[in-house]
Amino acid sequence: MKILWAFIKKEFLQIFRDPSSILIAFILPTLLSLIYMYGINVDSVNINLGLKLDDANPRVVSLARSFSNNQYIRTKVYDDKDAMYSDIVNSKLQGAVIVPNDFTVTLNNGRTAQILVITDGSETNTANYVQSYASGVIYQWLETTGYSKQQVSLIDPQLRIWYNEKLDSHYFILPGSLAVTLSLVGILLTALVVAREWERGTMEALLSTRLSRLHFVAGKYFSYYILGICSLLFNVFLCIAVFDLPFRGSYIILFLVGSLFLLTCMGIGLLVSTIFKNQFLACQISLVMGFLPALLLSGLMFPISSMPAFFRYLTAVLPQRYFVSFIESEFLAGTISDIVLINTVYLSCLCLVLLFLVYKNTLVRLEK
Repeated sequence: MKILWAFIKKEFLQIFRDPSSILIAFILPTLLSLIYMYGINVDSVNINLGLKLDDANPRVVSLARSFSNNQYIRTKVYDDKDAMYSDIVNSKLQGAVIVPNDFTVTLNNGRTAQILVITDGSETNTANYVQSYASGVIYQWLETTGYSKQQVSLIDPQLRIWYNEKLDSHYFILPGSLAVTLSLVGILLTALVVAREWERGTMEALLSTRLSRLHFVAGKYFSYYILGICSLLFNVFLCIAVFDLPFRGSYIILFLVGSLFLLTCMGIGLLVSTIFKNQFLACQISLVMGFLPALLLSGLMFPISSMPAFFRYLTAVLPQRYFVSFIESEFLAGTISDIVLINTVYLSCLCLVLLFLVYKNTLVRLEK
């Protein structure tokens, strides 16, 4: 134990004297959290919409006013249809609404009237927003003018939103982004430590002592786990206290599962560092293995169920997938035993496998 504690003390001194560790553990997560909070938004977007009203009925004017009063729509009324088409082609407008000249007459006669909605399909998401916004405004206008009451509705749906009543995307993006930041923290911190020992020549000095393989692995894990768990607590504090996100789960379970995820990421970083022994190469591989899977394949931005079969199977070996599922549930829905249990089991298996690989690949003597 004296040897182990001496090695841990050496690691902490190295951490405190190396500003890059503090930069990775605290400054990098803060910058990422700010980007995810204020730079990324998958909620409703503002669109520029063209209006051409061929029907001069005052009710149609009120429909145009309904479009203008929508907080997400900036409208521009056109008299020339070709000019409106030209603005869509030149990306000045994301969509257009054309009301035909027989619109109110058709409605007054109890028949189905038509409105042409044109969207710019070059941006699929924006086109869907234009379509849904225009439909919503039109249906709301029909309700207020009384046209919708001409037909008896057989279904009266009542909509209730659970967990994220405000439909604020930051409520799930920011907690899910903890998987990205902790991946970078856990993998980057440990991916450089063993490679740094080899490049600086201190590994030879360590191998000449009574330091065993178990001492080396345990000391690396313990030292950087403490730094990583401080980073986790700091990020959770930012989400709850600074960004005012709701938290409905258990802090103890969050700490335990977060620790397990952090140890898994540290195992990836240590494995990369022990294999390649080069800081630059280890850093590049860690970014590829940590950032890209956490962002693209974890289910944070894109549903796993909609991915091709190959990538769905690939996500089974990614720890970020299980932590994103867990952390979003903890923040939005609370502690759900089934979700906690299944994700903990998978993370435990990955953590043990990586610990075994790190232990087996850690050298205890110099190669000839």
